[in-house]
Amino acid sequence: MKILGFDHVQLAMPKGRETEARAFYVSLLGLTELQKPPELVGRGGAWFQCGALQLHLGVEAEFRPAKKAHPALRVEGLEDLVASLRSAGFQAEDDTSVPEIRRAFTEDLCLAIA
Repeated sequence: MKILGFDHVQLAMPKGRETEARAFYVSLLGLTELQKPPELVGRGGAWFQCGALQLHLGVEAEFRPAKKAHPALRVEGLEDLVASLRSAGFQAEDDTSVPEIRRAFTEDLCLAIA
């Protein structure tokens, strides 16, 4: 047996907030939305793709935002993204905890993103 890589990452989201998720992940971050298989559409949530990795947001009835779990996105033009996030009303905080890596954090409707 050999693990070949990750297929997708699944994160929880609150029910009925798919429009906000699309605005954040597609309109703001530029990810591509994927069509869910017909048998899964009724569950809510949304799927997105960046390169080979998929991010699945699944509805959780007793949703509580994750504070540690997060996707960490590699970005070209981090300063531009931080400015876009702030212009859209999101907080974006610089992080210097790993000096050799330029990082910033923001939060969407689901979680913190590094």
